[in-house]
Amino acid sequence: MTHASTRFPDGFLWGASTAAHQIEGNNINSDWWRKEHSGTDQVQEPSLDACDSYHRWHQDMDLLAELGFTDYRFSIEWARIEPAEGRFSGAEIAHYRRMVEGAIARGLRPMVTLHHFTVPQWFEDRGGWTAEGAVELFARYVTACAPVIGEGVPYVCTINEPNMISVMAGLAKSGNVGFPPAGLPAPDDETTEAVIAAHHAAAKAVKAIDPAIQVGWTIANQVYQALPGAEEVTAAYRHPREDIFIEAARGDDWIGVQSYTRTKIGPEGPMPAPEDVERTLTQWEYYPAAVGHALRHTAEVVGPGVPLIVTENGMATADDARRIDYYAGALAEVAAGIEDGLAIHGYLAWSALDNYEWGSFKPTFGLISIDPETFERTAKPSAVWLGGLGRTRELPRSAS
Repeated sequence: MTHASTRFPDGFLWGASTAAHQIEGNNINSDWWRKEHSGTDQVQEPSLDACDSYHRWHQDMDLLAELGFTDYRFSIEWARIEPAEGRFSGAEIAHYRRMVEGAIARGLRPMVTLHHFTVPQWFEDRGGWTAEGAVELFARYVTACAPVIGEGVPYVCTINEPNMISVMAGLAKSGNVGFPPAGLPAPDDETTEAVIAAHHAAAKAVKAIDPAIQVGWTIANQVYQALPGAEEVTAAYRHPREDIFIEAARGDDWIGVQSYTRTKIGPEGPMPAPEDVERTLTQWEYYPAAVGHALRHTAEVVGPGVPLIVTENGMATADDARRIDYYAGALAEVAAGIEDGLAIHGYLAWSALDNYEWGSFKPTFGLISIDPETFERTAKPSAVWLGGLGRTRELPRSAS
């Protein structure tokens, strides 16, 4: 970057993200709760109480607001709101409405995600996303969320990382247990069609609640980088795993960009990262520049009319100094994109809390640590550093 410092625009979303199942605890009616207690080797430990954020959400929001963040992305749990098919819980709807009002009262703009990986057990038992009537059932649930999102919620995310939902469905159908050494499994085409249809139906349902709500969804961007001679291979590999979902957002109010690392593609396909690269606790290559590549690729595919919001970006590490370095590098990329004219409207870190990372508590992405016995919250230096930027809107010289 050529400038000594970069000021992020007024109104720029500056926040952190969480997901209900990963922080709430005791989501006993979700498909993931059943999976956690099924004895599968894929789950190292169950979520149980998680961060107990179902009861302590006000503590989480207090900390984020005090640190300087202006936005909080959190999800609401379908399995709580509709624990049995066609039976909606007024108590749970009221609970999530209190969270929205609590965020607003603290000066945090709420971004509400309607679906973040988990579904009710009854929905899974019907056959999930590809079952007859699944799209209509999801739209009905969205309509039932009107008391939660109908007032004071400027941004709604319909479905988090639909490409990963399709990839996981493809993995399940293939009978394979784990992911390949590099890259992602082949997605399931039927699931891809279903979640795209569900997104469009949900967006329509949200607009029926209030046309002013800005609706979008978030894509897991793998930052596929073609080695010389592998451009066509890369494009063919990426399209069903990523680009088709970005293309589906062309009519949306915004699109969420979520990235953590990169994947190099050679003539034969994805290539594992070299053994000597620095790795995070998830064993991903340490690559802060990923978000810049992800933003530029998304902008190229979705077109100029759809604003970009970084809805997840971060690093699983026990070394908080490395986390700060990662964020500094990532934000320099975001700032460079803004300077180059990309319509980037916000940056939300993953994650606000050390939480349940789909099978284990060990990968710590959080800005805030959680005591597993007392649930005491402690802001890490990275939280103070990143939250402070929310007040100044100035990217420090050292990160530029």
